[in-house]
Amino acid sequence: MISHIDHVVLTVRDIERSVAFYSRVLGMEPATFADGRRALHFGNQKINLQTLGQETRNYAGIGSGDLCLIVDRPLEEVASVLKRENVAIVEGPVGRAGAVGQITSLYINDPDGNLIELATYSG
Repeated sequence: MISHIDHVVLTVRDIERSVAFYSRVLGMEPATFADGRRALHFGNQKINLQTLGQETRNYAGIGSGDLCLIVDRPLEEVASVLKRENVAIVEGPVGRAGAVGQITSLYINDPDGNLIELATYSG
């Protein structure tokens, strides 16, 4: 019944700070949609951003997100970008189970404490 994820939503303190982080550090493309809302595009997906209380239909909390993003380059190169941008690696590289096989991952936190896993598929 479900074919793929279209977008996820992160709850953040400062939307423009998050836009700057995800575009500068992870190369995502910022966008504005529907009454000035902000999003970050990558591939065929996007992350929508909201502030606490903006969406009343969920129980979102700042920093409660936990995402795994597949990168298109070696993790050594990703680690170099993170170091250059003064983003601490919380854990990794470590082996994990991805949706379609084994992955190797680095973990970071965004400015609001959301856990972001950056991974490559093995082999």
